[in-house]
Amino acid sequence: MTKLPELIDAYLYRLGQDGPEYLALLRASHKIYAGQWRMIGGKVDPGETFWRAAYREIVEETQLYPSPFWTVPTVNQFYNPKHDVFHKIPVFAGEVELQTDPTLDDEHTDFQWVKAQDISTYFLWPEQQRIVLAIDSILRNGSILPQWLIDPAGSA
Repeated sequence: MTKLPELIDAYLYRLGQDGPEYLALLRASHKIYAGQWRMIGGKVDPGETFWRAAYREIVEETQLYPSPFWTVPTVNQFYNPKHDVFHKIPVFAGEVELQTDPTLDDEHTDFQWVKAQDISTYFLWPEQQRIVLAIDSILRNGSILPQWLIDPAGSA
């Protein structure tokens, strides 16, 4: 059986006057999940930590450098029937400046900043919706714990 790559998910947000807005990216027609609105996702390179892979994918896909950058205390999980594998994917989040927009790579053709209450219009996967709502709750309660923070310039 072929070993499937390890994966990461990353959610970018900005803090507006009316609360957080989340970045939704439209997948290009030549990529997996073509035509779907999604968060940032990617594969972990050999020898790379999950958090470094998440930060690298954020920069590659958006040219944005979030701060703070943190691990969300949950995982995205789903079953892939094609490969008969159950994925457990660590989740990361990062804040960008309010007036900042991404510079898209060739994996995406459009973006939107979306309120948590509207995320189901964009993200069709229930786990992705749940994760946005969890991040939103953490942000609105001001409860990013120090243990979750990651310094991309150093070590976690």
